[in-house]
Amino acid sequence: MKLNNYYILFVLLFSGQIINAQDRPNILLVMAEDISTDLACYGMEAVKTPTFDRLAEEGIKYTNCIGTNSICSPSRSALMVGAHQNITNAQNHRSNRNTPLDNKFVPITKLLQDVGYKTIIGNENVFSKGEKIDCNFKFKPVGTYNGIDNFGLFNVKSAKTDDKQKPFFAQVQLKVTHRGNWWNDIRAKSAHPVDPKDVVLPPFMADTPEIRLDWATYLDQIEYADNEMQLLLDELKENGTYNNTIIIFIGDNGRCNIRGKGYVFDSGLRIPLIVWYPKEFKGGKVDDKLVTFSDLSATILSLAGAEIPTYATGTSIFDKEERTYVYSARDIWDEIKDRSRAITTKRYKYIKNYFADVPYDAHQAYLEYNRPAVHVMRKLNKEDKLNEYQSLFFASSKEEEALYDLKKDPHELHNLINDEKYKKISDQLKGYMAEWQTEHIDRGFEDTKPEAPKSVAFVAFLKAELPTVWTALEEGKVVDLSEAQAVFKARNKKVN
Repeated sequence: MKLNNYYILFVLLFSGQIINAQDRPNILLVMAEDISTDLACYGMEAVKTPTFDRLAEEGIKYTNCIGTNSICSPSRSALMVGAHQNITNAQNHRSNRNTPLDNKFVPITKLLQDVGYKTIIGNENVFSKGEKIDCNFKFKPVGTYNGIDNFGLFNVKSAKTDDKQKPFFAQVQLKVTHRGNWWNDIRAKSAHPVDPKDVVLPPFMADTPEIRLDWATYLDQIEYADNEMQLLLDELKENGTYNNTIIIFIGDNGRCNIRGKGYVFDSGLRIPLIVWYPKEFKGGKVDDKLVTFSDLSATILSLAGAEIPTYATGTSIFDKEERTYVYSARDIWDEIKDRSRAITTKRYKYIKNYFADVPYDAHQAYLEYNRPAVHVMRKLNKEDKLNEYQSLFFASSKEEEALYDLKKDPHELHNLINDEKYKKISDQLKGYMAEWQTEHIDRGFEDTKPEAPKSVAFVAFLKAELPTVWTALEEGKVVDLSEAQAVFKARNKKVN
């Protein structure tokens, strides 16, 4: 079967000709946190991901899945609603949790329930049960939804993935890849921890023992997630739903490291996407079409036989018509007020930094204890030991504009914005950005003040009360902060 015939196939399967609920496919959406295309099947060195690799070999691997944001909660909001987060006022991280969605928007889980799907969040087989939702609008994990006084998104938590009564849509988060206190423990218990000597670092990162170990520990988490994916497959087999379940595997944003999560570079926006359905997909396919979160929402609704809302900013990935570009954004993240926009095509990336005076290394509290490489490279930069590509991250300001040729320069090292040979390309991508901003109201341009998160007070606490812990962080060590966070929480509770 040719790839461009997939859409015809799904139109036939899900155009209303199917009567029995059991004949409709189950849909399992597995989302790994803070992960770039760092699987073996995408070419990442030193990591072993046999389960993800097999899904890619038997399904479709997408090489141009670009996030609409490089931070988790805006990305998840876009996926849950099916519309770009900057349209629904969900662009600022961990915002609007007491504000209902505008009544013209409806979560896709509600639309799936309306056509007979049982919706599930989480699974007992994965670390921390995988029940994270994290959307920037008022919601409850479980319950009914009307957007007025009921805000439940899913029917149940961590239920078995069977379809005895109705087809299911299950969303499972693989939290292990998110920065956390479990990283050292996961590595220590691994039967084959990744050797730091084997990792291949991107050229914008300094090559030091600390950074190599941190990268290896990150890959250990990916290998753990690969095993979790196998456990989910095993459950499908046990429940008899293996052959009638479409699996969609995706990341929520790029890796939590230099130029990754929180930035509109490729390492923050480009994420893995694999779609697997053994009942119909025969043999592996590689698809380079541009895909983003709202396209996944439209795809899920289409597969379930639900109508795609008129406000949707995406179309099914099985449609013949391809999108020309992805409009990505970075807005307020914790205490840092920033605004960046990016246009990504298959070949090029254009970036506009509206707050160029806010440096990449803004000393954001969350990053101070979650990115060892920042501390190591910050010190090396002061000692003038970084090359021009590595030191860019520590400049006192950002470029106002940037243009990159992603084919020739996948690590985005050479800014072509002032190269006359690329003026036509830059003008074209600037035109796409103007087009999107004309057709939609980008609410990230509204004047909103950032909120001071607990992470700011926590960093101050570490520096003042636990200097040895802070020193370890500055040395680039992967530190388990469980005890420090417990003391900090207890102290705050006592003060309050």
